[in-house]
Amino acid sequence: MFSMIKIQNTLKLLLDEESEMFPLVSINEEDFPEMNEFMEIPETVVLLPLRNTVLFPNIVVPVSVGRDKSLKTVKKAHDTNQLIGVITQRSAQVDDPTSKDLYTTGTLARVVKILKLPDDTHTVILQGRQRFVIKKITTLSPYIKAQIQALPEEKEEQTPEFEALMSSLKDSAVRAIELSPQIPNDITFLVRNIDKNAHLTHFICSNLNVPIEEKQKLLEINDLQQRGEKLLGLLHHEIQLLELKNKIQSRVNVEIDKQQRDYFLQQQMKTIQEELGEGASFVGELQNLRERAKQKLMPTAAREAFDKEMRKIQRMNPNMADYTVSLNYLELLLDLPWDEVSQDNLDLKRASKILEDDHYGLDKIKERILEYLAVIKLKGDLKSPILCFVGPPGVGKTSLGRSIARALGRKYVRMSLGGLHDESEVRGHRKTYIGAMPGRILQSLLRVGTSNPVFILDEIDKVGNDFRGDPSSALLEVLDPEQNSTFYDNYLELEYDLSRVMFIATANNLSTIQPALLDRMEIIQLSGYSTEEKIEIAKKHLIPEQREKHGLQPKQFKISDKALAVMIDEYTHESGVRDLERKIAPLMRHIAKLVAMYEETPSKIDVEMVHQVLDISTRMEPERYTGNNAAGVAIGLAWTASGGDILFVETNRSRGKGNLILTGNLGDVMKESATTALSFIKANSKTLGINEDIFSENDLHIHIPEGAIPKDGPSAGVTLLTALVSLLSGQPVKPYLAMSGEITLRGKVLPVGGIKEKILAAQRAGIKEVILCEENRKNVEKINPNFIKNLQFHYVKTMQEVLEIALPSKK
Repeated sequence: MFSMIKIQNTLKLLLDEESEMFPLVSINEEDFPEMNEFMEIPETVVLLPLRNTVLFPNIVVPVSVGRDKSLKTVKKAHDTNQLIGVITQRSAQVDDPTSKDLYTTGTLARVVKILKLPDDTHTVILQGRQRFVIKKITTLSPYIKAQIQALPEEKEEQTPEFEALMSSLKDSAVRAIELSPQIPNDITFLVRNIDKNAHLTHFICSNLNVPIEEKQKLLEINDLQQRGEKLLGLLHHEIQLLELKNKIQSRVNVEIDKQQRDYFLQQQMKTIQEELGEGASFVGELQNLRERAKQKLMPTAAREAFDKEMRKIQRMNPNMADYTVSLNYLELLLDLPWDEVSQDNLDLKRASKILEDDHYGLDKIKERILEYLAVIKLKGDLKSPILCFVGPPGVGKTSLGRSIARALGRKYVRMSLGGLHDESEVRGHRKTYIGAMPGRILQSLLRVGTSNPVFILDEIDKVGNDFRGDPSSALLEVLDPEQNSTFYDNYLELEYDLSRVMFIATANNLSTIQPALLDRMEIIQLSGYSTEEKIEIAKKHLIPEQREKHGLQPKQFKISDKALAVMIDEYTHESGVRDLERKIAPLMRHIAKLVAMYEETPSKIDVEMVHQVLDISTRMEPERYTGNNAAGVAIGLAWTASGGDILFVETNRSRGKGNLILTGNLGDVMKESATTALSFIKANSKTLGINEDIFSENDLHIHIPEGAIPKDGPSAGVTLLTALVSLLSGQPVKPYLAMSGEITLRGKVLPVGGIKEKILAAQRAGIKEVILCEENRKNVEKINPNFIKNLQFHYVKTMQEVLEIALPSKK
């Protein structure tokens, strides 16, 4: 009640020039005789817009004036002793109001005094005189002027009902003052001594703590009895609030510190606002959370956690840091897709067509996805498999996951694990930490809004491990079909079911993946592409995509298969098609420039134009490793992260004491293969026709070129053996021959991996014959015969067979 009572205390400081204090201002005429001073009411007055104040007749109020236009208005009225029209703005945010921004009913006022305060602001003392209505705004600059019509003073009806109404108003005002401990008791005396009913209503209206819109409505009521009835209703409403406030205060009878005091005041405000049915923003937030929770399907544990956190946050001061933490946690519980799933599309023919359209080849993966769909269609439910696509870059591992999502009709989400070191990135942070948030698994599910998306864990072989934790161990629970139904996130502090998510991991190399993590995934190898496959991929996917990116029409860019083959064989050196796509782009730009300059474009790009546009320095030399005529040189086949490659092994001997020197940045496994080969040769020197004295009188040196590139693995065993035997026997290795296989001291040749990539590398290098382990025959048979028709394969079981093929004189 009575927010304007503070005005009385302010006036004490403003109106007494000598002592800076003055007796309490009354609104009675005998206490303020200037009110009876006659001032002629003009037809046109200067208007003073007020932002958050409604001036009533017979009321004296101080008003802070900040706008230059308003300050000029009051100074002119004060100097000329003229009345001004005080009008209230509809919106306090408007700085330069026009006619549409002002109410039409206001109060004529006299400028009693203008004071400049120490902070260079001005306060104007206004004395309300009579109500008026704006007929027309005449000017807006430099002052707002308007034609007005003065409203007559309200007539007091001398009826018992009217007298009872005024008496009730006075009693209610006194009651409100008594319930407000911050209002001085002498105000009660002031109210009881107001003898004019109109003055009484004006005083109560001015001091009533209601919105400006309500005060303006009271000012616009012409009938005094109607105004009194509406005012009495508002006054009773405020009395109820004050009684409720006192009731809340009576329950608190212990000493409280500042923080407890803030909390208590907030509880008072919240209770009042709940009784009113309206409240501050935080009350609305909590109510919105409750409504959302009623419509949200959550497990029992999540529902209990939500209710517990709601009870906690309701007792919390919104200004506390923990309030935001609890609010974020509640929103996470409501936003998580606990039971929201996308319906699987089980049309196998449609899924097969999508997979065929998006990817050329990859028959094994496509068949695996169709099998998964078939089981779901028959059984109705199946735990999602944890697939791991392994292969060199550019073979379509990540894009294949997007195609699977489209075929299943599921949402698609990708999470890159490359360089991930912190375990909290997977499991989330505990809520007690500053800036805590859920792990990236739950964040990704929040983003897609379903609990069964196709989830790509990209580059799982590049997960880090340091003092911050081991993310690979955290992924064990995520990627275990038997455990991920109870995945625990540190921030959520609840178990979340990930069994419906179809996780697909991608990797370039299995050797860097933690063995326990590898055991939980179904490994699917993606081999490199042959030249013929790359040509088809380029025609079906790469060229149309690049053509669209460069704004060309199909008829403007055509390329022959021979030109594509030249680009693949001579300008790219990869198992995938990523570099091929980069090589197509310059051709597109070349044609785009011709089209933009209105020059003639070729009907079809041929080999000559490919050589003209592409940088000749990037060309591979197919004859690089095939001219092998020196003894002690052999060609091996190696697997790298980017596909297959040729391994050129050189050996030499010099006078020494039988030392073995290895250079070329070799790994431990390859060094052991070299030692094994030398031991086998020493043990079988007579059979191989090698003088035993060579080993004690000479140092043997094995070197593999491109020493800046690390090399490791057992696949070079047969190559190292052949090169050493060739060196020690003086017989060159059979030309255009390459080999791959692991060796043992017993003379056995063991199978190795990456066969398709190695064979494709041999074909690119112009190799004509390849030696492989007998057990690798099945890997070769899976390759399209048309892709390897120029290669002759030799399958061996023993190291002696290798030497008989590579060194014909050893038969």
